[in-house]
Amino acid sequence: MTATTISASESSDASIVFFDGVCGLCNHAINFLMARDKHRRLRFAPLQGVTATELVPAEVRNKLDTFVFSDQGRLYYRSTAFARILMRIGGLWYFLGALLWTIPSPLRNLGYRMVSRVRYRLFGKHESCRLPTPEERAMFLD
Repeated sequence: MTATTISASESSDASIVFFDGVCGLCNHAINFLMARDKHRRLRFAPLQGVTATELVPAEVRNKLDTFVFSDQGRLYYRSTAFARILMRIGGLWYFLGALLWTIPSPLRNLGYRMVSRVRYRLFGKHESCRLPTPEERAMFLD
């Protein structure tokens, strides 16, 4: 799984980060990204939500172990998504994402899968999806 094209009418002008809304690690990652996305280029949507239902294939959504990034009509998965997200934020994060990108994807995804398997044990699992604060609301999609 590297990338999938979605139609222009379905994609937002902003790039969308799809995440497991009940995963503690995913919620920490979203907080991390929001704090560093100074130009507000990213939007966020849980894989359990309406936007994900419309834009992310069911077989990907149902796994809930996959970080998904929609950018310019393409969907990126796992470590590739994370590298592309860092590059999209820009600045120093662009270079860190590009550095991550240079690691062969099988090796990147091996590390990704290892963390994914233990994320609930290490970071917890919430009963429901993260609710954005009023200040964050504009950055989140249903």
